[in-house]
Amino acid sequence: MAAIRAAVLVLLGLCLGGAAAAIPLVIWHGMGDSCCNPQSMGYIKKIVENKIPGIYVLSLKIGSNLIQDMENSFFMNVNDQVREVCSQLAKDPHVKGGYNAMGFSQGGQFLRAVAQRCPSPPMLNLISIGGQHQGVYGLPRCPGESSHICDWIRKTLDLGAYTQAVQEHLVQAEYWHDPLKEEDYRKNSIFLADINQERGVNETYKKNLMALKKFVMVKFLNDTMVDPPISEWFGFYKSGQAKETIPLKETSLYLEDRLGLQEMDKAGKLVFLGVKGDHLHFSEEWFYSTILPFLQ
Repeated sequence: MAAIRAAVLVLLGLCLGGAAAAIPLVIWHGMGDSCCNPQSMGYIKKIVENKIPGIYVLSLKIGSNLIQDMENSFFMNVNDQVREVCSQLAKDPHVKGGYNAMGFSQGGQFLRAVAQRCPSPPMLNLISIGGQHQGVYGLPRCPGESSHICDWIRKTLDLGAYTQAVQEHLVQAEYWHDPLKEEDYRKNSIFLADINQERGVNETYKKNLMALKKFVMVKFLNDTMVDPPISEWFGFYKSGQAKETIPLKETSLYLEDRLGLQEMDKAGKLVFLGVKGDHLHFSEEWFYSTILPFLQ
């Protein structure tokens, strides 16, 4: 009799939605984009919802409207943006049990900062699609209609990427990594040098990042927007010059294990994926077959 009662309870649970709920997904757009552009983040949100019924997808918006969100991707201090996102997530009941995160272009390193600085609610898996985790030393071109802004940004970075005023008010300066001026970068970068442990090891950052189940990094094999593209796999230029690049495993960050990436790598938590195409150019089929499994 007890066995029959137990079986009935199981069946009732399944009928009433007892199956495991989909893990919520948080996405963060890249430079010059916005949370809800139907051609980009709105499209991603839609196809994920179509493939994973019942999933909660939060596309992050920084600002009160889409124009502000786009402008903030160029001009709002990244540390303030990360604090804003941490606040949004802490107040969102949908993600309190944990969530997956997927960042596009600069959204990749911004979400990594969220993982390192704000462990509650917990980020379970981080998927970085074209994120520049060692920064950039060039912006060969800009997305969409933002080229005029990028022309101004290039001139500003050339004049003084590591001055206080530029660092505090220009997003791209905050992950500008000049291999010819490593000391200036380590000393004055207010965002990237901090999350990459360039001025000492913050054990909390390390512990929080290592709590991820998977850290997936997607590199675009024909990227003409990110310089150098290997930054998408956490590699960068060899210090002191801007021609030869080295992979993550040859960097001091990995060898000294300042972020725990070496330990994560040995545990099988780091995933390096390559996809043919220019920056953020990928097919729906590739997304379904390669990325979707990390969200389910």
